[in-house]
Amino acid sequence: MQKINRNVVLALLSLTSLVFLLFQLCYYKFYLSQKNGAAFSKVRGSQSGQDSTRWHVVRKFLGLISSHNIPVYLIDPLILGLVDKDIEQIRSSPDGPSPECKYFCAPRDFTTFALLDKTWKHEVGLFRTAEKIGFQWLKIINKDPRLDGMDDLSGMEIPLHYIFKLASHAIHLVVFYERSGNFLWHGPLRLKQHMDRKFVPFRKLHFGRYPGAYEKPELLLVSIDDLKVQIPKNPSSFLEEVSHSRFLECRYREARAFFQLYSDDASLDAVEFRKKAKSLLHLAALTLNNLGVKFWLSSGTCLGWYRQCNIIPHSKDVDLGIFIRDYKADIIPAFQKAGLPLKHKFGKVEDSLELSFQGEDDVKLDIFFFYEEDDHIWNGGTQAKSGKKFKYLFPKFTLCWTEFVELKVHVPCETLQYVEANYGLEWKVPVKTWDWKNSPFNVQDNGVWPIDEWDNVIQIY
Repeated sequence: MQKINRNVVLALLSLTSLVFLLFQLCYYKFYLSQKNGAAFSKVRGSQSGQDSTRWHVVRKFLGLISSHNIPVYLIDPLILGLVDKDIEQIRSSPDGPSPECKYFCAPRDFTTFALLDKTWKHEVGLFRTAEKIGFQWLKIINKDPRLDGMDDLSGMEIPLHYIFKLASHAIHLVVFYERSGNFLWHGPLRLKQHMDRKFVPFRKLHFGRYPGAYEKPELLLVSIDDLKVQIPKNPSSFLEEVSHSRFLECRYREARAFFQLYSDDASLDAVEFRKKAKSLLHLAALTLNNLGVKFWLSSGTCLGWYRQCNIIPHSKDVDLGIFIRDYKADIIPAFQKAGLPLKHKFGKVEDSLELSFQGEDDVKLDIFFFYEEDDHIWNGGTQAKSGKKFKYLFPKFTLCWTEFVELKVHVPCETLQYVEANYGLEWKVPVKTWDWKNSPFNVQDNGVWPIDEWDNVIQIY
């Protein structure tokens, strides 16, 4: 047997390896990558394969939800920010503003859409179809807070977020629910212990760190990068909502514990007062919202929300707070036009302003204006008969949304610190006798109004 040339054997082995490698590359390119969505033809104007991948993943997702008749709309802040700059051109052009892939090809790890829960219920079929076209998916569920106030139903879980992943891009589908306050709410994104925390870069997701509250958007069907998609008709307004959307749920468990210690007042007078106070609060919210004036629940009304998820029946008034920077001269005439006469006006815009309006019977609306200093926030008080001034100090706070007596309304995000500043560490204990000059824990003397200013700073009607 002739001796085999070693160089010939090495050459044959190298050639065989090269052929096998080329076969693997071709197999990946023409089969696997198409199955998993990694290799796509170029979309118009795309600069790279990665850009094209994003566009094609969005296109596949839109095709998927369209085949199941699921109405979604785009809420991705990055894309809406780009769209908002070209919104007039996009609205006027049925084919989009330019031949380039400008929006869905923008660098990002995911694209975010919204889904209204009541418009869709058949998720099993969607997941099966998604898997057939190469998507991986993740479903995040949690307790339905709308049922927390009902002992028999609290603990029921609902879907809050869906994530669909294909190739290197993900679709984040946020589920919105309608609340009794006639607004939309989405829940937080909290992963269960068994879930893959590396499925997508969860920390980068725009929606889910906190629950959020939004007005119902009017939608517009447009063409963006050759894709038909619904967007909020006013993207800039929606983006403004995103930045101030954090939502706090009422503390139903703590409220139940409170009423186990202190029975709720169910007398006819209490029921009647709560009914009138609720009506007054709704009218005040409508009036201030129409003026574009941001306000929040303050004093006893805020305490009632935080402690017992209801109006305190012995409080006898409704208390709201407004930052003095948001003051408008239209406030008084607007409330008068709404049928609420001015009861008194104390202070002035520059110092310790407060307004009181007379509601139905003896229920009144008190509006306190808050002034910001370097390290604290305060509102003022005035004693009419003596001209004495008082100041109530609060730690700095931000505003969050909540739902209270079927109303979407602001409360301080740092509610506990806000309540403790006003009512002390024993705020959980009901106090029926309250002197606004001495009882608050954060009250201090603030001098006396000069007599020559009394006609302007102490007005009683």
